[in-house]
Amino acid sequence: MERNESLRRDVAAIRERSPLVHNITNFVVMNNTANALLALGASPVMAHAREEAADMARLARALVVNLGTLSPQWVEGMELAMRTAREAGIPVVYDPVGAGATPYRDEVNAKLLREAPPAIVRGNGSEIMAVAAGFGLGAAVRTKGVDSTAGSDAAIEAAAALSEFLKAVVVVSGPTDYVVHGNEVMENGYGTPMMTRVTGMGCTASALCGAFAAVNGDPAEAALNAMALMGICGERAAAASAGPGSFQTAFLDALYAFEA
Repeated sequence: MERNESLRRDVAAIRERSPLVHNITNFVVMNNTANALLALGASPVMAHAREEAADMARLARALVVNLGTLSPQWVEGMELAMRTAREAGIPVVYDPVGAGATPYRDEVNAKLLREAPPAIVRGNGSEIMAVAAGFGLGAAVRTKGVDSTAGSDAAIEAAAALSEFLKAVVVVSGPTDYVVHGNEVMENGYGTPMMTRVTGMGCTASALCGAFAAVNGDPAEAALNAMALMGICGERAAAASAGPGSFQTAFLDALYAFEA
């Protein structure tokens, strides 16, 4: 299927079905990612309490788990939601924000990914390399807080190993995005450097992967379409904005107005 046709089909399905996307995400990006999902046509809910995480996961069409601002209570909610979603056949998108920065994050990644492997893992180059290293699938790497210290192309080998280990699609974000499914590597070249000047754009990509996975049963195609949409709308927003502030608004408008 032609990429534009596939992307158009998925966007139309999201707008028609308005799938509920359950997000356990971080304080920094809750507003950004919720607005991006709404602009696209999905229905976001942000619910991290362990007391309701499993119940909310059962209601959703996709679950997005984001490690940005960790606490033990949130990790319990993540674990419950991921197990429930996996048992119910609901696609899970996992964003290992800051992987490799601290031992605690690495421990949480290993625990959650072993106990309930997701359909899609999305991170920057050093995050993917750090997660893979945690399973003995490459050399250890440290991130700069939540910023990548490795280019996306440097993480392809680690992404392939991690994909095979978890039986999941692995997305590496960067100047070129790579969607890796086993030995298959697909590229997305859309995007703009302006996206690195606005917090939460990677987290937004993960949230959009959730919306696409909710309507497309092929996780690799869903992830590639989500990354293409991010890049295309980013380019359109950059052309219409003067800097990071206006870019954020223009990006939401581009999602809302998108036609392939």
